[in-house]
Amino acid sequence: QVQLVESGGGSVQAGGSLRLSCQASGYTHCMGWFRQAPGKEREGVADIGADGSTSYADSVKGRFTISKDNAKNTLYLQMNSLKPEDTAMYYCAAEEWGLCRVRGAGLRLTTYNYWGQGTQVTVSS
Repeated sequence: QVQLVESGGGSVQAGGSLRLSCQASGYTHCMGWFRQAPGKEREGVADIGADGSTSYADSVKGRFTISKDNAKNTLYLQMNSLKPEDTAMYYCAAEEWGLCRVRGAGLRLTTYNYWGQGTQVTVSS
């Protein structure tokens, strides 16, 4: 059983930056960040495989960077040039079998079986 604990959310003005962290308690292969705004479905933001390969949603490409410190078993999401539409609860997700190697699977909710409790990001205009 893997436990995921997110941190780093907060409130920021448009154009600002935040870095989210997700501490994992056990082995993970693929990890990802998802977000859910009020009244909307949860959507994939970025994912990273054990080999360091990454993918991003079109809406965040060039602004967000996903990374992982394997020594600390910690996932990060560096968010720059934040926009009000980035406001959402951000969730960390993980799985053990490498399913994100399938094209497009890394940003699908069904790929992951472990989820964190979420951290709120609010961007004001």
